[in-house]
Amino acid sequence: MTRPDLASVPPSPAPPALPSSAGSFAVHIPGVPDAELEPEPLDPAQIISGDPVVTGKVLWESPDGKQIRGIWQITPGVVTDTEANELFVVVSGRATIEVEDGPVLEVGPGDVCILREGDRTRWTVHETLRKAYHISL
Repeated sequence: MTRPDLASVPPSPAPPALPSSAGSFAVHIPGVPDAELEPEPLDPAQIISGDPVVTGKVLWESPDGKQIRGIWQITPGVVTDTEANELFVVVSGRATIEVEDGPVLEVGPGDVCILREGDRTRWTVHETLRKAYHISL
């Protein structure tokens, strides 16, 4: 149902393009689910079990290097990590992330996760996991 007081209001013009330094934005990257990623060596000391392989691709980095956005993937296995401040969205796959002295996070496609800098984690990757991330250093 159309409200009578809005029936004659013309549509708003499209918003102006955001400058590259804007804090808020949305980017559509159609190839995220199958983008070609580059090998990222995993320290053997981090591997608890399996033969996980890590790949990734940085899509954007701030001029001061303190903000990074990209795609990251890990194949099945169990690894440990010490986290940066990170927000990520799982594109595909499944994992259990155990935060030392914290929660156990079950993540899968469409889940959003926030990890704090310094969190010590144990990742049990059940299905190859691909995520789109933003890290603040």
